[in-house]
Order: sequence, then C-alpha cells, then structure tokens
Amino acid sequence: MQGILTLLLLSTGAISWWCLQDPSRKERLMLKPYAVKHYNEWYRILTHGFIHADTTHLFFNLFVLWQFGGAVENRLAAGQAEQGIALPGNYTFLMLYFGGLLIASIPAMYKHNDNPGYASLGASGAVSAVLMAYILCFPTAKLLLFFIVPMPAFLAGALFFAYESYMNRAGGTRIAHDAHLWGAAYGVAFTFASDSGTMERLLSAIQMVF
Repeated sequence: MQGILTLLLLSTGAISWWCLQDPSRKERLMLKPYAVKHYNEWYRILTHGFIHADTTHLFFNLFVLWQFGGAVENRLAAGQAEQGIALPGNYTFLMLYFGGLLIASIPAMYKHNDNPGYASLGASGAVSAVLMAYILCFPTAKLLLFFIVPMPAFLAGALFFAYESYMNRAGGTRIAHDAHLWGAAYGVAFTFASDSGTMERLLSAIQMVF
C-alpha cells in the first residue's frame, strides 16, 4: 500500500473514531456553509472529510478508498513520468483526493450558505473522485455492481453518474448526492488532465464491449 494512501486511511479512521466518541467534536469539524460564510470558519471545508456520521459510513468510504486508491496512485505516478512531468505521484494523488473534497463542497456552499441548520460530513466527494480516476485508469477492470453483478469499470462509472444524478433530482434522502457528482466529475477531469493515455484507454474499452 502506498504511503500517502496509508496516511489518509489512518488519519481519517482515527479522527472519525475520535469524533464518534463525542458529538461535540464532530460538530466543530462538520461542513456548515453558514458558519463558513458568516464566521469565516473556512477550515470546515477540509475537516469535514475526516469525520463520518457512523461506523457504517466510515467503513464504506475507507473500504472504497483502500480498494482503489493504491492502483490510482501508482497509475498517476506512471502517467506523470510518461509525460516527463517531475511531480511525485503521491503529491498528484493528494491533488486528486483533496481537490475532490473541495470541489464536492461547492454545491453545499452555494445552496446552504444562509441556512444555519445545514451540515454535512464525510469523505464521499474525495472518494468519488478516486473511484472515477480508477475507472478511467482501468476501464476494462471488472467491478461488481451491488457486489454481485460483474461489469467493465467504465460501464459501472456510467451507472454511477446516472444513479447519483437521479437521486440528486429525486431528493428525499440525507445523502449529499450532489457532492458525489461533483467529486466524481472532478475525478474525471483530473484524470484526463494528468494522464495523456486516458482517452485512448477509454475508447479501446468501449470498442471491446460494443
């Protein structure tokens, strides 16, 4: 496992667990757009990615990050080397992860900056960015839809966007589907920008299936 990925997993797990023991700690770190705008608590845009609502929320995000993060970090490093860019792969992975976290915060910051009752938390936006980067780096890899149905990664990615878009429009849940969408979109844009072989791999994968 890569060093940066290990640090992200350990720090997120430890901080989340620490905050789960005392809700007041979680309150101080959650993304609260109202507090960001009116009290300049900008740190919340970062810290909300290190805390989670419960152990299930925490486990799922850490599992997905662990499952796909190492391969993405290695691929991004190789892609940078192929382009002759002297940027260590681990820093590229940090740009992907934290960029996804920040971009995923935009919908909440835009829609709820005058709503003192709104709050969100979790690394899902960043994890969505990593997941989409994996899908574009390895579009023919087999992923299990609902842990049962195998399909090429690029098809799973398309279904991810379709599902999150539908749920975002439908509403009625406490899940920030718009954050998932924005994080995933950032992951797509970042991967295309940082790895010149992305389009070729994707087109080849599509041709293999269709």
